[in-house]
Order: sequence, then structure tokens, then C-alpha cells
Amino acid sequence: MSAAAVQTARGLDLEARGHAMHALAERLFPLHRSQTGDGLRRTLAEIGREVAMEVREIPSGTRVFDWEVPDEWTLRAAYVADGEGRRVIDAARSNLHVVAYSRPVRARMPWRTLRDRVHTLPDRPAWIPYRTAYGRDEWGFCLDHATWKALDREPDREYEVVIDATLAPGAMTVGEIVLPGAGDGEGLLWAHACHPSLANDNLSGIVVAAELARWLGERERRLTWRIVFAPATIGAIAWLWSRGDAVERIRAGLVLALLGGSGGFTYKRSRRGDAGVDRAAAHVLAGSGEAYEIRPFEPFGYDERQFCSPGFDLPVGRLTRTPHGEFPEYHTSADDLAFARPEDLAGSWAVAADIVACVEGNVTLRATKPYGEPRLDVHGLYAGQGGADDGGAAIRRAAAWVLNQSDGGRDLLAVAERAGLPFDAVRRAADVLIETRLLAEETGRSHDRKETP
Repeated sequence: MSAAAVQTARGLDLEARGHAMHALAERLFPLHRSQTGDGLRRTLAEIGREVAMEVREIPSGTRVFDWEVPDEWTLRAAYVADGEGRRVIDAARSNLHVVAYSRPVRARMPWRTLRDRVHTLPDRPAWIPYRTAYGRDEWGFCLDHATWKALDREPDREYEVVIDATLAPGAMTVGEIVLPGAGDGEGLLWAHACHPSLANDNLSGIVVAAELARWLGERERRLTWRIVFAPATIGAIAWLWSRGDAVERIRAGLVLALLGGSGGFTYKRSRRGDAGVDRAAAHVLAGSGEAYEIRPFEPFGYDERQFCSPGFDLPVGRLTRTPHGEFPEYHTSADDLAFARPEDLAGSWAVAADIVACVEGNVTLRATKPYGEPRLDVHGLYAGQGGADDGGAAIRRAAAWVLNQSDGGRDLLAVAERAGLPFDAVRRAADVLIETRLLAEETGRSHDRKETP
């Protein structure tokens, strides 16, 4: 691939992209997402208005490896009302007020009976926690602790308790955008789409992934890119189960999550530790000017643990800002649209886009005139006079490195690392050298293909 290499985020209008992503997050924030149900479907439909996607339904009860697709949860109302009909807890005011996947309830009971079913954060008394009952026959509510304490002053007061919900066979919905590329390899961008009314976790990942899909769709691509939106854990496992043909072709991937906070970046390596995407992320972050941390793989976290399980061992890392559980707003009502600012979304998109561009542009080349330096002046790569400064010094420096290192054994990212140059400068120099036929792509090499014994 020559001039078709995907461009980096440099020079693009990041401010406009940040506001566009935040506007999409604003539309998605009120939807009551869960592992299944209409909130998830409406979320995927809204993303589909931005960029075309295929939406698939995997029926409840489908066995996917060691798991089973759950029954569909449909919530119509969830509230706690006092004797005057005043709703002291109401999911219509906040999706977080009801424990996700609560079983149906309709009863009257005193506060002393109800209180242990109401989750709060005593150390953050103004915030509502986010809780789930996935896989458990449970029900409950969530409330700010200040209100909980006020209700606790009258333990014998009776309340009407209603969770109008059904758990019945249905389907789990998965959205997938496929952008075909010129080669046989594939890239994966993944965002979990099951959390309600949490802007950073994970509306930020959703809108960054959608914007990456739009950007990639406007460019020629070496890899076929799959951008997938699905529930956490069960969604990833079901996708891996159902997309075995694509899984075999994945050369690089990123799990995108928690990209809206103002903290520095954290990249978690793939299980392999030195996959091309791991190297690309480290290179991009080192040159980004942002605070960052590179962490080794561990089998905890988001869906990277499914992609990096032993049977798949895919080259998939995870890009976040501050990781889950390491900022106080995590899984609370304080993770709101003000927490995921447009400028932070834009910065996250730029880093993710540059990693994708690095993965896309990273090829192995071989010099066609390897014996001594070729005469670059006859190819217009040097000024007519020795020592003249025609503004091309930077690309000539990069070209010298690329020519010297292109022996068929090093990819362009290795050249950039050794030369201490930005990848996009090396890639641009390589494009010029390919056009002048001083370099040729080494065929038969595919980065990060998992070899079958």
C-alpha cells in the first residue's frame, strides 16, 4: 500500500469531532441499555443513523461456548411510592434507580424491610450507584445516600414497591460495521454497549468507535475493519462464537472504553505482549504529548480478556483513559455528560485514530537497489545543490532510514522506533520511495497472524 495508507489524525478538525461525538452521547444517554432489550436496540439504531451497520439478534438460550444468551429483560416501570403516591425512587427520573435485570415485584412493605434492597454510596452521599443482577434471581433499587438516610428516619412507614418487568425468551442484539479492505487481514474495534446513563462507561467508547468507523469509511484501507457494539462479556463471547471466519483473520484490535475523562491514557497490552497493535499503541502514546501508562496484560477488565483467552489469543489491546474502578465517578450518577467532555473525546479519538493509522500503514519493505545508497537526486529526493535547504530535509532523513532498514526483515514501525521518528513521517517517506520504485512491499508477510501448529 502506498499513498492509500490511512492518514493520521494530525491536522484534522478535532474540535468539531469532539462536539459531534458529544452530541451523539447526549442522544444515547437517556436510553435504558442493558444486556438485552429495546434500550440496546434503540442505541444501535441511533448509531446506525451516523454510519451504516448490520444488526443481528442472537436468540435467548443459544449456547455460546460455556455460556448461554440470557432471557430478554423488558422494563416498563420501577418505583417506590409512599402513601400519598409520591415516588421517592423512580427509574423514570434516572435509569440507575433500578438494579438492572431485576425480577418483577409488586408489593407493599415497610422501609425496614425494603432498606436492604436499596443500594447507596455512604462515602458519596449525593451520587446514585449503578448495580446489576445479571444471572441472579434478584431485585433492587439504587438511591443517593442522603435521601436513603432521610427515609431511614421512619423505618415503619409503608411503601408501594413496583418493578414492572419481564424476563422472557427474546434475543441479544449486536451491531457490526464492516469496512472492506484491499488485503486479507482484518482489524477489530470493540465497544461495550450495555451500560445505561454512564457517559464515560461506556458512551465514550461507543461514540469514539462510531467516529472511527466514519473516518475509516472515507479512506482506502489495507485491512478490513470490523467495528462492533455489543453487551460486555456475553456479547464478546457470542460474537467470537458466531464470527469464527473473521476471527481467524484478525491482525490487530482495540477495546475502546472510558475515553471521556480528563485523566491520562492507559494502554493494556494484548496477551501476546508484543503484538503489532501493542507496539503501535506504545509508539503513538510516546509521541502524543499526553500523560500515559502502558500496562501488561492480566485476565481481568473488559472484553480484551475474551479476545485474549487461550483458544483465541488475538492481538487485541485495550485503550482507556483512567481505567475502571480507579476514579470515584466510576459506576455512579456522577459519570454524566459533563464528565465526558468534548475535548477529552476528541483527544481520545485522535490517539485511537493514530494507532489505527499505524497498524494500517505498517508493512515490511525491501530495497530494490540494496547495494550502497541509490542516487536519490535522480529521483528528485535531494536538492540540486549539496547542502541546500529546500524544506525537504525531514522527509529525506526519514527516507534515508527507510532505505537503510528495508531489508525485508523489519517493518516500518521498527524503522520509526529505531530512528526515533514519528510513524507517519516514516510512512510518508516510504510512500515516496515506493512511487519511485526504490522500495517494494515484501509479499507473503502478514503481521500478527496466529500460526497454527
